[in-house]
Parts: sequence; structure tokens; C-alpha cells
Amino acid sequence: MTLQNNGHANNPKKLVVIYAPPGMPGHLVPTVELGKLLVAQGLEVTVVVGGEADQGAGGSFLAGIVAANPSMSFHRLPAATLPSDVPSYEVKVFELARASNPDLRDFLRSASPAALVIDFFCTSAIHVGKELGIPTYFFLTTCIAGVALSLYQPVIHEQTTLSFRDLGSELVHSPGVPPVPADHLAAAILDRDSWSNKLFLDLSEQMCNSQGVIINSCRSLEPRATDAIVSGLCTFPGRRTPPLYCVGPLVKPEEAAGAKRHECLAWLDGQPKASVVFLCFGSLGRFGAEQIKEMAVGLETSGQRFLWAVRRPPGVEHLPADDLDALFPEGFLERTKDRGLVLMSWAPQREVLAHDAVGGFVTHCGWNSVLEAVMAGVPMLAWPLYAEQRMNKVFLVEEMRLAVAMEGYDKEMVKAEEVAAKVSWLIDSDGGRELRQRTQAAMQRAKEALSDDGESKAALKNLATQLKGTGENGVIIN
Repeated sequence: MTLQNNGHANNPKKLVVIYAPPGMPGHLVPTVELGKLLVAQGLEVTVVVGGEADQGAGGSFLAGIVAANPSMSFHRLPAATLPSDVPSYEVKVFELARASNPDLRDFLRSASPAALVIDFFCTSAIHVGKELGIPTYFFLTTCIAGVALSLYQPVIHEQTTLSFRDLGSELVHSPGVPPVPADHLAAAILDRDSWSNKLFLDLSEQMCNSQGVIINSCRSLEPRATDAIVSGLCTFPGRRTPPLYCVGPLVKPEEAAGAKRHECLAWLDGQPKASVVFLCFGSLGRFGAEQIKEMAVGLETSGQRFLWAVRRPPGVEHLPADDLDALFPEGFLERTKDRGLVLMSWAPQREVLAHDAVGGFVTHCGWNSVLEAVMAGVPMLAWPLYAEQRMNKVFLVEEMRLAVAMEGYDKEMVKAEEVAAKVSWLIDSDGGRELRQRTQAAMQRAKEALSDDGESKAALKNLATQLKGTGENGVIIN
């Protein structure tokens, strides 16, 4: 189903198809930003979104993306049928993409693109690209350090017969990245013989077989990981290292002037500069009732200003708005109303982080959120929840030094005392001010990378040249 068609049948511009997985807004947003950059480089872009039976909220989200981006075409593949024994969410997304390969093949035959760019969850599509003779690239919506570790995973796999899960907190070493406790790796790769781990091992191999890997980050933020990949240290000796195109940070743009402002932005207007701690944990970040109460006590005890986006805990999703007091300690909302605002709905994270009143960000360490904080110069308190977020926490704290961890995140409960102490430290201490200065320096490096003379813009131009088929193949881009 084509959601938008710009009617460029006679357009001499080369067409690039970017293939995004189904039901994953966190992947679709940077995908669209990449598409916009490629359009600005003189390419025509169609974003293909994998098919899923239940479009639900994802369908309305995609419709909004389509409406906001008239420079691109969008095509949704028909719903795919999954095997009955899919064991996990990650495997589901990989296998939805695999099941959609026949429909993708038909679309690509009719569209005749010059190149195909695929999300890592769409790894199996590389075989379709090869079959049709279409140069195929990967787009990784994660950090460069994560890509370095992914490329090195087959080496680790060969060096041991154990599962990462068996190693507990033992450190896993990989070129270009700090040691990562084994239990902080993504859950999908913890069990050696699992379906999901085999899919990620195949991802590593197929990245090496691709025309290149595009990453939503830049070398100036992650120099060691970038240099390790480029130097061939992350792959088996003799195995080809894929060309690397670090074109980020790609973040969701702020709302256009004249757009209706969210009520929380007006509240922030009345707060002192860099005084508010923003707590937000992504579209899937949800805590139990006990943890929510601990967070509330900690925020109240800290005495700091806060803006807190709260998702209802499991079992009370339909709690009426006038019963929200039941989620918090008795009287919490009344006692903190002069210095705190609780949102029981979506928060405009990009705009909040860019507001002068925000002085810190308690985050789940999703890479999109990290980049939004970096681009706003806002220091972070790391509270990882799922997927690769614990691994990102290690990179953020140990390598990039742009965050400090909330102790207890790996013990299933962060205590009120920890919340109060870390929030106060972030806003009021010399250490918090130093962290803020490092984050603002990272913001400047990232903005320089995206400037006309910057490294990310240079990588983008080189990528566009490759996608148009007019450059030399195999050039490694720093």
C-alpha cells in the first residue's frame, strides 16, 4: 500500500528505498530523518515499512509521519504471517521482515531503486537486494560502540562455549569499547543457542557482506569505537570490514513555529534556568506501583523542581484521571504542585530537553533519547530498562562520561534515597556542573559534525555519492 506518491515517474533522480521494521517508532523517526538528508543530497527516497497484522496506534503514527514529510514517498507492505513458535519480541520483528520478503521483492522490482538501505531488524532483506542486483546498505539506529560490539560478537562466540547469561557480571571485552558486564548485554543475545542470538550473529555477518553501514552517531562523540571498526579490529582476521558512514546525530526536529505548544512547555517557561529535572522513560518504559512511589518520595525529598512523565503501572492503565492520587504517596501532588509537574500522558521530549529551564534528564538510555539530550546539552542520570539500554548505560557512563548511573536499576528497585541524592547532586553539586559542562562540550562537537564542513556532513556526501553509483566502492568513511 503506497501511502504517498509524489509522481516522479519521469524524475531523473536516483531512487533509494529505505526499509524500516514494523511497529517501531523509535526506528522510524531516525529513518525518516536519514531520508530527508538524502533528499537534500539530490536523491529520491521511498520509505518502506514492514507489514504487521495489527497496525493500531502504529498506523496513526505512520500517517502523521507521512503527512509531515511531503518530500518522500512511503509504502507499507501487506501484513505478514508469522510462524507460530516465535519466542520473543526481537525474533518477531526479524521474522516479520523475513515473511515480508516476497512482497518487498515485488515492490523493488517495480520501483527499480539504485540502492536499498535496511534496518538491522530487516537483515534478511539483504538476500532480496542481492538477488535483484541492488546495492544494499544497513542503517543502524544505535551507537557506534554498539555496532563495534555487534561486529565482534562472532569472535566472542567462537572463543567460548558459554552463554553470556552464564557469565553473570563477568566483563566482556571488545575492541574500541569499555568492558561490559555480560548481564548488561541485550537480553536477545544472552543465550548462546537461542533463536534471537543466531539472528544477531547473522546480522554481524551480513553487515560485513553489505555495501556499507550507516550509523546514527558521529566519530567526535565515539572516536575509539569508530577507529576500532575502521581499523578492522572488530571482525575476524581476513574478513572484510564494511564501509562506515557516521552521519548523525539524527534527531526528531523541534515543532515548527506556530504549532500548538504542549502545556508543560508553558509551565517550564516559569521555571529558573537549568533548574528542572526531566524524568521520561520512552514509549515502553513502565514501572510498578512500588517503584513509582519510591520515585515520588525521592523527588519530594530532594526539594528539586521536576517534570515527570509517568506511565500507569500494569493493571491500572484505565485509572480515571481524578484518581491519580492513588498512584503516589498520599498528598504528594498537592505538596509538590509549586515545584513539580506530573504528566500522565505523552511528553514532547525533544522540546522539553531543548528548554532552558531543564537542567537534567533521567533517562532509560534509549539511543534516540540520548542523542536528543546531547543535542540539547542536558546531562543525564542513567536508568536503563530493557533491550540494549544497559549496554548504552556503560558506554554513556564509562566511555562518553555524559551520564551517572542511578544505583539499583539492576536490582529491580531504585530507592527513594538514591533518587533524592542523585537528583540533588545533578542540579546542585560541583560534580553535576562538571557533567553539564562535558555534555555541553559534546553538544558543540555534535553540532560541528553536522555543520557544512563537519565530519557527519562529509560522510553524508560520500554516502550520497555511493548511493548514486558514481563513487568508488569500499571507501571507509571516518
